[in-house]
Amino acid sequence: MLSFENVGLRYGVSPETLRDITFEIAPHSFQFLTGPSGAGKTTLMRLIIMALKPTRGIINIFGKDTERLNQEEVTATRRGIGIVFQDFRLLDHLTLYENVALPLQVQGHEESSYRAEVTELLRWVGLGERVTAPPSVLSGGEKQRAAIARALISRPKLLLADEPTGNVDPTMARRILRLFVELHKSGTAVIIATHDLTLMDQYDEARRLVLADGRLHIFE
Repeated sequence: MLSFENVGLRYGVSPETLRDITFEIAPHSFQFLTGPSGAGKTTLMRLIIMALKPTRGIINIFGKDTERLNQEEVTATRRGIGIVFQDFRLLDHLTLYENVALPLQVQGHEESSYRAEVTELLRWVGLGERVTAPPSVLSGGEKQRAAIARALISRPKLLLADEPTGNVDPTMARRILRLFVELHKSGTAVIIATHDLTLMDQYDEARRLVLADGRLHIFE
């Protein structure tokens, strides 16, 4: 599904931020990505979604060498990836419901085919009474949950979540983790970047990918 082979990334003439990164993500797998602040977790995720290009090495996603993809192919490949970033990236001119439904709308689905699913997912993440609210009136935790719902709604083949529980209380964090685990069990590969050891300890079946000093260490 996803593989990195001797990937390195350098900004300008600075030393490499990531060095000799080699790993594979299997279909239906679950892993936590962790490491100290500044280790490169977000950078690694940006490489996966092709927002950055590596300085060297090969990245293969869904059987495709990302270096060989044109822009149309990059866009099509990204549709198989659900993304939750820390800055949420909700659209202020859309309601909460419309933000969550957007991936399905872009893919050309009729609203009648997804209305109930969007509504139920929002209810599950505790936003059932906020469906018509614009993002501007939501708290940070509500925006986080909305971003998670949007990433999950299209049932992606791969889910990337960057500190997805950073703005929610422990009870909601456990609930969100259960949602990710259920998605994983239904067939999605999951990568969660987090500093939260308590969260990781709740699902000790997950593999741990640890970034430190620009290198990746894997603990099965």
